[in-house]
Amino acid sequence: MLIPCPHCGARLSEEFVCHGDATRQRPAYDASDEAWTDYVYLRDNPAGAHREHWYHAAGCHAWLVVTRDTRTHQIIGVEVAR
Repeated sequence: MLIPCPHCGARLSEEFVCHGDATRQRPAYDASDEAWTDYVYLRDNPAGAHREHWYHAAGCHAWLVVTRDTRTHQIIGVEVAR
């Protein structure tokens, strides 16, 4: 799978480390234990387009948000994480 890094161009996925779901929102500091348990441990397993955090470990060390189809691994879009 090739990931088009905005800084380095298209690179093999082996240069990157996937750090998971980019759509999850961290609960407030004083949120309930249940909210924190859900945030830390529970994950969805979507089929289709999904936004993920990727780190370009063997390249420019940028954090990226990659939109990828989980069924085909097709890269739909890449942007620098903010």
